[in-house]
Amino acid sequence: MEQGGYSFSLTEEQQAIRKAARSFAQKEMKPVVMHYDETQEFPFSIIERLSHLGFLGITVPDDLGGAGLSDLDAALIIEELARVDPSVALTVASHNSLCTGHIMLFGSEEQKRRYIPDLASGRALGAWGLTEPGSGSDSGGMRTVARKYGADWAISGSKAFITQGSVGSTYVVLAITDDTRPRESITAFLLEKGMAGFTIGKKENKLGMRCSDTATLLFDQVRVPKENIIGKIGDGFKQALKVLDGGRIGIAALSVGIAQGALDASIAYARERVQFGRPIGEFQAIQWKLADMATDITAARLMTWQAAMLKMEGKPFSVQASQAKYFASEIASRAASEAIQIHGGYGFIKEFPVEKLYRDVKLMTIGEGTSEVQKMVIARSLLARE
Repeated sequence: MEQGGYSFSLTEEQQAIRKAARSFAQKEMKPVVMHYDETQEFPFSIIERLSHLGFLGITVPDDLGGAGLSDLDAALIIEELARVDPSVALTVASHNSLCTGHIMLFGSEEQKRRYIPDLASGRALGAWGLTEPGSGSDSGGMRTVARKYGADWAISGSKAFITQGSVGSTYVVLAITDDTRPRESITAFLLEKGMAGFTIGKKENKLGMRCSDTATLLFDQVRVPKENIIGKIGDGFKQALKVLDGGRIGIAALSVGIAQGALDASIAYARERVQFGRPIGEFQAIQWKLADMATDITAARLMTWQAAMLKMEGKPFSVQASQAKYFASEIASRAASEAIQIHGGYGFIKEFPVEKLYRDVKLMTIGEGTSEVQKMVIARSLLARE
């Protein structure tokens, strides 16, 4: 299949990777999905087994302990995991693209050698600290501050809604270094759990994605050596935008996985559920819902793969990532809603998987840039063209 000059047929290796992810999700994740959702326990054993497959260092090179796979491979893996449990897929996506991704993109060779092997192997989980209680979409309005402390730095403030916040051990934290130029002075620092003054705050009780760990981070004069600065002072905001560009491909893939999971469940239910003496799949009203879902999913998947391939080739992909993330998250929301409608009353109870997908999917239009932010990115690119 061709779109925009790109071939979207998968190689035998990519098909094998996809199959491995699908098999793991079905055999290892599916039986315990609702246990982790209801207890909100972090699925350490599942994440450990995923690390043995190389899924915690998907695009990290072999010499740093990673799987050495491509961005398209990462999208395939995340989609397959999300078809069964979006919470686990979110853990894998955020670990790979945010903390690990930031260090891989902008860290020094020493920083990569120090932190990446543990992150890629799963010996350490990574978290990325951008969002604050008072700054979400307006990341330039952050209040966490880093002050010079002799040869080092001291960080004070807080971060909110941090994925892997309480279970992580390696953190990339962004802070301002000049109150008079907040956005221009944002700088990325590497922190480790256990640093004096660094504590974990409230773990959030969430609507969905309940076994994905989300917590507040608190900093009280946390001493950070200058060697832990990623890149240069003041480069943090530009770095964060590039990290988010890559992360949006992961969220797009996750959204496609949720939508596909909703469609899978709806097809199965439409074949089995009998009303008026016929399987409901024989009724046009149900058929049209399934057709719309399938068409939307195909389009979203192609957009996601295109963005991933552009990134792989080192070409500009920011707009394509925003388009994929925006479209995929919105169609996933529609697919989950339609799946509930197809299931009727059964879609409203926890014995059927679409109930959980319906709760999980809402984060997709919010996290790593809301749908409104994506439309701003897309529109600005259009208006900037000659």
